[in-house]
Amino acid sequence: MLTLDKIYHAAFVLREVIRETDLIPAPKINPEAQVYLKTENLQVTGSFKVRGAYYKMSLLSPEEKEKGVIACSAGNHAQGVALAAQKSHIPATICIPDGAPISKVENTKSYGAKVELVKGVYDDAYARACQLQKETGLTFIHPFNDPDVIAGQGTIGLELLDQLPDVEAVIVPVGGGGLISGVAYAIKSLNPTCKVYGVQAAGAPSMQRSIKEGKPTELSGVSTFADGIAVKCPGDLTYEMVSQYVDEVVTVTDDEVATAVLALIEQQKLIAEGAGAVAVAAAMFNKVDIKGKKVICLVSGGNIDVTILSRVLNRGLLKSGRVADMTIELADKPGQLKEIATIVADHGGNVIHVRHDHGGTDTDINGCYLSLQMETRNHAHIEEIRNAIAAKGYTIISTSRIM
Repeated sequence: MLTLDKIYHAAFVLREVIRETDLIPAPKINPEAQVYLKTENLQVTGSFKVRGAYYKMSLLSPEEKEKGVIACSAGNHAQGVALAAQKSHIPATICIPDGAPISKVENTKSYGAKVELVKGVYDDAYARACQLQKETGLTFIHPFNDPDVIAGQGTIGLELLDQLPDVEAVIVPVGGGGLISGVAYAIKSLNPTCKVYGVQAAGAPSMQRSIKEGKPTELSGVSTFADGIAVKCPGDLTYEMVSQYVDEVVTVTDDEVATAVLALIEQQKLIAEGAGAVAVAAAMFNKVDIKGKKVICLVSGGNIDVTILSRVLNRGLLKSGRVADMTIELADKPGQLKEIATIVADHGGNVIHVRHDHGGTDTDINGCYLSLQMETRNHAHIEEIRNAIAAKGYTIISTSRIM
């Protein structure tokens, strides 16, 4: 069903539509490895999805193109289908979960596609799209469980081997599995010794669970801000291909993904959505063995809603020890706040928020609570400030941080 010839043909078809995204070094992501980033977040529509969508639609008959297509998506496939439809003058209807980022929904509409928001997650949008397809006879453009779509995504694998021929490991985000199926097939066909690792959100480990169960397995629910990979069940085709060509599928937590999003912004000046940053998170937190290896992390998309971005960055700051909340019990008398602030400043911290509360029933009558939020360098720096405050005789009630 999938051949190298098909992937090469997809690359030929796509040459006038997409850009060959850059492969850039990222030495600080994991100093123990040579890490490179494949910047599909800078692709047309901000995601790799346009590759598979356009190639699939290029193969439709004139009758199918005239009638139109239907698709379902958490947002990135929707934009890929919508752009492909616009360029090919094909009517498109797309079902999108109602919780998808507003930016993805509006961008899809801007390409001229008809959008129907569906209550729930990706799988609910998929069920609705299937229903509409039966009613209308439109051609369904599946986001991942289709050999033509997979061939389009596989063009990334060809580019990776051209850009870094001696790559030893490639880390790829996994939702339904279309991206990693194409990339892994291309890489393993041309360089069998290269490892291919898949990464899922811990709150949506459908492919990992399926591999463990030995068959495509549907989760009862998914929970992650990485909406682009929040898929309850992989496809039967992608499950088979991942089982055959992928070395391992691992998971990362939302906190780890948020840290990766922050690192990409600060270190590489790149914006990635949650799904786009999971491969980087896996490299940062050593979820796979990459020590001493040349590694490519595929940054699959950059379509993150700005309203979510601020929350993600704050979580990333907490996870990396860049921000810490501390509550201190002290006597309610002049000079206490000044001394605490001096200790923090002397140790290189920066107080950015202060709250003073009179003590409750479990404190002295003259006691109070001082809650601080500080900018810090890392977890070791937080511990240094904590120890300095404690050494002055203050009682620290709590330090809120994410390890």
